[in-house]
Amino acid sequence: MAEAGISLGSNIGDKVGTIERALEKLEHSPGIRLVSRSRLYSTEPWGDENQDRFLNACVLIETELPPGQLLQRCLDIETALGRDRSSGRRWGPRAIDLDLLFYGDITLSGPLLTLPHPHMFERAFVLVPLHEIAGDRSINGRSIAAAMQTIDRSGVTLWDSASHST
Repeated sequence: MAEAGISLGSNIGDKVGTIERALEKLEHSPGIRLVSRSRLYSTEPWGDENQDRFLNACVLIETELPPGQLLQRCLDIETALGRDRSSGRRWGPRAIDLDLLFYGDITLSGPLLTLPHPHMFERAFVLVPLHEIAGDRSINGRSIAAAMQTIDRSGVTLWDSASHST
């Protein structure tokens, strides 16, 4: 089995519920075992800033699925939870987003999948939750812990249901 990292994000509707449903669907997928998950983080939008804040998390899984099939499973979960990739703007609002961050030590560059994720080390909304569950990991020769020392984390806060709204 290979270890893989997946980031999850939502900024439309029941953000917490949608992320939880996405995690349930991942966990109940044949060939996938959830190893650990981060807490939820409230984050500023990236790329297209004219939208609501996101809730983000990361998970580590073990999987028997090859990278392309794992990506397709993530896309199927997005579709099942209301995401329509054919409409909307790039980096715009979404009910759910699942991004495959890494898959073992595999490096891929293709039209549908690039591994490791090409923007992972530029995005605090990915690095902060990923560091929580895989801070000692290096991906493609880059240390998650070292990247955390240099990234601006000011727009990322631990989400607390008692004191924050989604």
